[in-house]
Amino acid sequence: MSESANQQEFLPLNIAVMTISDSRTEENDTAGKLLVERLTGAGHQLAEKIIVIDNVYKIREVLSRWIADPGVNAIVTTGGTGLTGRDSTPEAAQPLFDKTIDGFGELFRALSYALIKTSALQSRALAGLANGTPIFCLPGSPGACKDGWDGIIQHQLDVRHKPCNLVELMPRFLEK
Repeated sequence: MSESANQQEFLPLNIAVMTISDSRTEENDTAGKLLVERLTGAGHQLAEKIIVIDNVYKIREVLSRWIADPGVNAIVTTGGTGLTGRDSTPEAAQPLFDKTIDGFGELFRALSYALIKTSALQSRALAGLANGTPIFCLPGSPGACKDGWDGIIQHQLDVRHKPCNLVELMPRFLEK
């Protein structure tokens, strides 16, 4: 069998993007815009983009709606993963996870360490599965979103990435 016959076709996903911030607007949401540009540039569709204040219950409200929506295949959030008193993304998202994808946070911090050295320890980036939907929670800087998307997320949301990816596993996420 030739190599080209073994190639899978790209499978576009519907991806929702949430910016978590008390100060961002659509005009100055550079991290959210970067994620939208990256995912649409990769061939995916934007399911919805929203800016939510850094409040556990507001974040959970939107995440829960997307998790329950069969038209949303994946979610990427930006912001609220730091250590300040208002940073509450991990506290909002983790209780919704059916499974945590521990390797995402570990890999993100390893990529960050190569660029920002020990400041990477301040990131609480995380990922998990909820109702079969992968959720990736990135820091709020455009650089962190670029690194997280380009270095990890784009590959795991592309069925052509080998040796394995999340897209090929999606039909099995809800197995009992």
